[in-house]
Amino acid sequence: MATTSTHRSVSTGWFTSTRSNNGNQCVEVRFDGTAVLVRDSKYRRDPANRPADEPVITVTALDWTAFLDALRAGRRTEGSLVADTAADGHTTLRHGDTVLTYTPAEWDAFLLGAHDGEFDRVASTV
Repeated sequence: MATTSTHRSVSTGWFTSTRSNNGNQCVEVRFDGTAVLVRDSKYRRDPANRPADEPVITVTALDWTAFLDALRAGRRTEGSLVADTAADGHTTLRHGDTVLTYTPAEWDAFLLGAHDGEFDRVASTV
């Protein structure tokens, strides 16, 4: 499957919104077949964190599309992937027992990219 986004790392497949701060503090996304993976770039900045233990959310492409549709429509996200924004602006992204927390700036950059279609998956015509 192809995507409309061209802002992805050639070596890893992970990419961020073009509105992000040079990839240092970002919502990172990777498409892998019929799955969509999400992680937090802050995790790898702490040398005490083990890469093998990095929390990564994995959802189906269908769940991802429903999630993006809800965000763009300004609706509360429901289903397998839920985003909750606290009064202080921090957003918690939750799937099952996996939780990622983003700063207001990180989440705003992701939302702007989502509204621009940077995280959409489109069917390949090949």
